[in-house]
Amino acid sequence: MKKPKFSALRKILFLAAIAVPVLIFAFREQPTIVDAKTQDAYKNLETFSNVLSIVEKNYVEEIDVSEAISGAIKGMLATLDPHSSFMKPDDFKELKMETTGAFTGIGIEITMKDSVLTIVSPIEGTPGSKMGLKAGDKIIKIGDEPTKDMTLMEAVKRLRGPKGSEVTISIHREGWSELKEMTIVRDVIPLHSVKARVLEPGFAYLRISSFQAQTTKDFKQALEEHLKKGAIQGLVLDLRNNPGGLLDQAVEISDIFVDDGVIVSTKGRLENQSMVFKAHNEGNSYGFPIVVLVNEGSASASEIVAGALQDHKRAVILGAQTFGKGSVQTVIPMNDGSGLRLTTARYYTPGGRSIQAKGITPDIMVASIFTDAKDEESKDEKKPKKQPQYLREKDLKKHLMNGEEKSDKKQPDEVAPPPVDENKAPAEEEPAMDEETKTKDMLERDQQLRTGLMLLKGLGCFKGMPTK
Repeated sequence: MKKPKFSALRKILFLAAIAVPVLIFAFREQPTIVDAKTQDAYKNLETFSNVLSIVEKNYVEEIDVSEAISGAIKGMLATLDPHSSFMKPDDFKELKMETTGAFTGIGIEITMKDSVLTIVSPIEGTPGSKMGLKAGDKIIKIGDEPTKDMTLMEAVKRLRGPKGSEVTISIHREGWSELKEMTIVRDVIPLHSVKARVLEPGFAYLRISSFQAQTTKDFKQALEEHLKKGAIQGLVLDLRNNPGGLLDQAVEISDIFVDDGVIVSTKGRLENQSMVFKAHNEGNSYGFPIVVLVNEGSASASEIVAGALQDHKRAVILGAQTFGKGSVQTVIPMNDGSGLRLTTARYYTPGGRSIQAKGITPDIMVASIFTDAKDEESKDEKKPKKQPQYLREKDLKKHLMNGEEKSDKKQPDEVAPPPVDENKAPAEEEPAMDEETKTKDMLERDQQLRTGLMLLKGLGCFKGMPTK
């Protein structure tokens, strides 16, 4: 069969298009995938080059061809799933900064739902968290610019900026009758993702807010600091509102508490996308009981840790159903400095469960209720409270199916109260609290944390009891 004839411009576009798989290291061994569909690709590429040529010659203003092609690539990836995207060199550089260096912004994890910028989770201790932003809030405008149809990277660029500079966003939250404007002062987003405290003598609390390059190192150091104070009778590992991060860090955190067996596996279309990550027995076996706290904002890497500890019967998972982001994104550097973030596989727990669009179901369900002690007396018990619906992976347009169950979309959406925010900034007139007072205040206001501590103390009471 004769190949279609191309103009000079079409030949350039065609060669550029078929060169892409060669640049993707993960797919070099599979050129036949492209070859099998070459004939269809010829037709589609000819149509694309025709459209580009017509636009270039006839559009009312002169266009930037590079920008047009970049937009076409973005549009192609947008048809796949919510997590695949094309990053220009500047965008790719910012992505690398998120995991290896400091950056300035307001500190929120965002996604697109129905073409509207939506908050998955605020990062604790950041300006966004202190201003009261919550999971599920919709960012309708950034400054005067509507976010509808804005790409994630464009939104990130607008939200970030120099430390001390301001950005105004317009928020809509379920139950609000009108938009609320918030002016937030940007700050350095901390990369110290591990926080520690003592809940009661013998009962440790470690929180991981995200999985960054130093997370495992910081976590081990914090754990050793606890052990220096005395034997640990129980540990609360808090993964609530943790949007995820680096896969290797999630595996290493799980490996601390799992001595052998699978931690997580991935399955993709190609052989080199299917991997199994196993635990290593390094001789540091910790025998104390663990309660892992999760909620609607726990996603991706935090779901991997929760799933591994749950399947290995190493921890009790407590809280609310997690977000359900169980897909693997491979970040592929391109020759021009840009990057391709492509969904290449699904995550599976040690027991073979797919996390995708389903999440982790806690062993003990405890609703994510935040109660401010100051509001206790003023609450009207008779007044019905409208509970907001939380955004999860299965709510995102074009999300991947679970891979096991075909009925995920038919399940009713779960509804939950607002998430716990144990680090809510106190009002300016309130005096600063010492650590002991702050811990007591956290336990008073935080139902999930309080239940986790009670469970650990209860397990301790059963130790040494005679059994038949």
